[in-house]
Amino acid sequence: MAEIHRVHPLDLESSPPPPLAAPADETKKRIGQASSKPTTRRIRSRCCRCLCWTLLALFVLVVALGATVGFLYLAFDPKIPDYSVDRLTVANFSIRDNMTVSATFNLTITMTNRNRRIGIYYRGGSRMSALYGDRQLCTGTFPVFYQGHRNTTVLNVPLTGETQLGGELLRDLAEQQQTGMIPLVFRGKVPVRVRLGRLKLPRVTFRFRCDITVNSLSANNNISLRSSRCKFRLKL
Repeated sequence: MAEIHRVHPLDLESSPPPPLAAPADETKKRIGQASSKPTTRRIRSRCCRCLCWTLLALFVLVVALGATVGFLYLAFDPKIPDYSVDRLTVANFSIRDNMTVSATFNLTITMTNRNRRIGIYYRGGSRMSALYGDRQLCTGTFPVFYQGHRNTTVLNVPLTGETQLGGELLRDLAEQQQTGMIPLVFRGKVPVRVRLGRLKLPRVTFRFRCDITVNSLSANNNISLRSSRCKFRLKL
């Protein structure tokens, strides 16, 4: 008797479809994203370490600079120079019809360096001016010289120039001539180099202002100082 083979039909609708293979591009993208995460962490870690070392170096630099400045201050004990106006000589002070004033002054200044171990080199390029009100009467320059420690130097600074004062300032000047109280301002700007022992520092600028009151501006007259007050500041 012949062998009978039974054939069972397949239920195609109930069978799940076979899984689809992921595209090659998507697979590479996932692999790249997974591998980029450790690289990003390493970069951030390196940036943090670099920032920390930079801040530490800046801190050490500031501390070292502060310690150096403190040591120099204690070692040299720097003191501000003293400036004073001792005398004013008027060689010429004339007023023309067009209200132009011609002035020639000779100013005597005492400069005192009180420092024990600091010298001052007064360099070229200085400027000094005499003002009445807001008008510049005349200008001059300081000589070039070296002032040693604990030294007092007396300078005679000539100033010449001319300007127009105007009617109101001329009236004020005439009234002050009668009362014997004429205010003048002298401003100075001097480039210097400071010497600490054997070390020469970079060039800086000394600025000073002296407010004085005199009894007269007549030429060849005995000019007396009613008051004199000077201020000093340093410009780096």
